[in-house]
Amino acid sequence: MTTETASRVPTQSHQELSALESAAVELEGRPPSAFRTLWEPACRLRQRATELGAEELVQRAMLLQAGVLLREGRTGEGGQHAHQVRVWAEEHEHLNLLARAHRELSVFYRHVGDFSDALTHAVQSVSFLTDDVPPSLRARHLMTLSVSLDDSGSHEDGRRRAQEALTFAAEAGDHEVMSSILNNMAYTAVEVDDEPEARMLVGQMRDLQARTGFRFTANELDTMAQVELMGGRYDAVEELLSPVLAELVAATEGDAVAECQLTLAQARRLAGRYDAAQEALDATRAVCGTRGLAGIGARVRQEQAALFADTGRYAEAYEEHRAFHAEVTALQSVQRDARARALQAVFEANEARRASEHFREMAHRDALTGLYNRRYVNERVPALLLESAAHRRPVSLAIVDLDHFKRVNDTLSHATGDTVLQHVAELLEEAAPGSAFAARMGGEEFLLVYPGVDAEEAATRCERLRLRIRAHSWEPITGTLPVTTSIGITTAPEGRSTFTALLSAADRNLYAAKRSGRDRIIAA
Repeated sequence: MTTETASRVPTQSHQELSALESAAVELEGRPPSAFRTLWEPACRLRQRATELGAEELVQRAMLLQAGVLLREGRTGEGGQHAHQVRVWAEEHEHLNLLARAHRELSVFYRHVGDFSDALTHAVQSVSFLTDDVPPSLRARHLMTLSVSLDDSGSHEDGRRRAQEALTFAAEAGDHEVMSSILNNMAYTAVEVDDEPEARMLVGQMRDLQARTGFRFTANELDTMAQVELMGGRYDAVEELLSPVLAELVAATEGDAVAECQLTLAQARRLAGRYDAAQEALDATRAVCGTRGLAGIGARVRQEQAALFADTGRYAEAYEEHRAFHAEVTALQSVQRDARARALQAVFEANEARRASEHFREMAHRDALTGLYNRRYVNERVPALLLESAAHRRPVSLAIVDLDHFKRVNDTLSHATGDTVLQHVAELLEEAAPGSAFAARMGGEEFLLVYPGVDAEEAATRCERLRLRIRAHSWEPITGTLPVTTSIGITTAPEGRSTFTALLSAADRNLYAAKRSGRDRIIAA
């Protein structure tokens, strides 16, 4: 090779890498509605970046692919891609890529119906964003967080995050994201039956269109039609959805047209236009059959049953309602299988990262409360006892159990029970400073471990915790139902004990506290 040729190769490689970087930036900046245009260029980018050894570009291309896969319904594959990128981003401390991977993981877990994990990843997708992230991208991450909060029932927090997202999208002049945010907020208002809020948000959507010329998609028009349906304005529903059915409006999601037709069928039925309602239902059924939209297809049967009932055809309404329930049951079974396959795919992708410290930390955490879990306790406490015995230091252990917790779940709801557990977890973490730690052992049972703390101090701390739990502001959560706890405490004065023996002793003291009337501590 001549000197001239040798000097040219690095220069050419540098130029190609710059071109690939520019291509990645352009692909990442495309609007969400253009996701179908990403697959082929992302594949080419990934292949060439692999050939050049440009690993960061490979990961960015994979994340683009993950977004397309998730939005096309290939959930398991999309989740695998996102998890693999997350591993690389953690190992290389690439915060913005890590944030984007968490965002796609939030989408993944939402698709498989795990709203708790979806929210966890949505929070992380925002927390890892650096200050130099463009406002448009920050808006998208905040929008994902807002949706996850709404899914989890935290509507006020969801609305606050949506407003933040709206501010950033407006700063970026990203009208598509602005419209999507307003649409999500309006849809949530419809779901919680808040018509004034929904109408106010639809007004903002219309103002946006008037200012910018942005054209609504079928999804947005359907939300607006749902708002008109709330107010019994059936002609307005017809007017809003007719451009969709005439294929004059973009349908960025595969089920958008069917959703619009179903909304139209409902409006026509409620308006007493039964023949037209049947026509819309038949059209919806045809689209569902062609595109495999089983979920909407089941809802078609539900609306068909309502139409039969409204026209006095009660026997047919009954049969249609039975068919609806049969289809829903079958669909739930199929969905469970699909979710299991998707989660298995992600599990397999995770196997490669089990050696990483961060993964071990996540594996040691309880998903609901964020406290350490039983796995961590089983690994940590025996080692802690060995350390304490070597230095002749005490170790105290307390089992904390909520009193009559079943009443909260049975009388109120499991969601309320989960909220109670999360609040208790926060109080437990406050009661475990320094080297102490709290863990959730399962259900409503928790564990406190106090290295270097003797029996007297452990009893003082646990009594303080018991009083804090009893005095906590539970009324907004549980109403008149009190939340109290019983605690069993034991201590190994010089660390000379086994975990099993300590746990058994604490458990005996816990049951002594329960038998003595609950809401108390018993120490050895």
